[in-house]
Amino acid sequence: MKTVDLLSIAFRTVKSNKLRTGITVTIIALGITALIGIITAIDAMNQSLTESFSTMGANSFSIHYRDQEIHIGGGRQVKKTSRDALKEKKSNSNKIITYQEAKLFKERYSFPALVSISITGPQSVVVNNEKVKTNPNISMTGVDENYLQQSGYTLSEGRNFNKIDVQSGRSICILGNSVAQKLYGDNIQRAIDKIINVAGIKYRVIGILKDKGSSAFLNADNIVLTSYNNIRRLFSTEGTTYNIGVMVNDIKDMDAAISEAKGTFRPIRKVAIDEENNFYIDKSDSIAEVFMSSLGAITTAAAFIGLITLIGAAIGLMNIMLVAVNERTREIGLIKAIGGTKKSIRTQFLFESVLISLIGALFGIILGVLVGNIVGLFLHTGVVVPWGWVVLGIIVCSAVGLFAGLYPAIKAARLDPIVALRYE
Repeated sequence: MKTVDLLSIAFRTVKSNKLRTGITVTIIALGITALIGIITAIDAMNQSLTESFSTMGANSFSIHYRDQEIHIGGGRQVKKTSRDALKEKKSNSNKIITYQEAKLFKERYSFPALVSISITGPQSVVVNNEKVKTNPNISMTGVDENYLQQSGYTLSEGRNFNKIDVQSGRSICILGNSVAQKLYGDNIQRAIDKIINVAGIKYRVIGILKDKGSSAFLNADNIVLTSYNNIRRLFSTEGTTYNIGVMVNDIKDMDAAISEAKGTFRPIRKVAIDEENNFYIDKSDSIAEVFMSSLGAITTAAAFIGLITLIGAAIGLMNIMLVAVNERTREIGLIKAIGGTKKSIRTQFLFESVLISLIGALFGIILGVLVGNIVGLFLHTGVVVPWGWVVLGIIVCSAVGLFAGLYPAIKAARLDPIVALRYE
């Protein structure tokens, strides 16, 4: 028989056993759906993370008093983020960066770079005007005149802080785009020079930030910025560390800038020559890399789940093909009696097995991509199709079909035509 004839017979046979084929296709499709769906969702998360952290600038780094840690799922520690993690001396560990230390660093740092100082203010605060108030999900941050540029923010309306604003600590603020829209609708420019309440304290609005975008991991627009001296003056900052951000002019100068920062900050932090650093330096993309590496573990788990499901599907498909051989014993005997070869019979059963497996793969891939992109909709990402995994899924399902159909095909090809014709 020709290959086209064998494919036609295999297709008609698969089509005629709808229930049996449907069950096997469903099992295979579930395994591929689980695999492709999770991979697609992870790709969407990676895209969202990349967009979130790319706005922070690849040519910037920050200085913290201790290595930052990422917690996922009920506070489980995943990994420290610093690429510069060093051993800590007990005498120097967990010593916060004070206002004086941050200020001295900014004054002494001689490398051609932009230095900003910031401090975390009250979190989960309510912002309101005379008519509207926000949900209690707004973050306050005390900053200086360099913070917007160093953090990748751009003004949509109004002006930035100046040195006098920072030194005086007067009650003025810059609103994140989401906050301005909540309070003043689409005409956000109306917010300029208005008096609003932030955490129960009156502030005059001097600027509004452009929409920086948000993701499931980071909302950069639900913020209110004021000067760090305002935070010091109106809120308790005891035990709160200052953050130092540095943005170099050229990413090629990053390593040199980091080395200069260490040399500048060690004397300020009173680190002896024989002691390790009691501060840590993070590049802007280090947190994103930690998340992505964690998602890589989920990818491995998804592949394992899909593999287990496909093994189960292969066993089920083999059993179905063995049943098909028994049911079609007389048909096989008739084909042999009229000149059918062992090769053609073996090929026909292999085609049937692979065809069933590939139908399952097709449905699984379509469902998996749809499920994964539903997650992408919540993350505000574009359509994601993991083509590499799609191709791998097709290859694996073809292999599953060949493996599951090989023994039944060989059994069918070895049947004695006389015995097969007498089979009842």
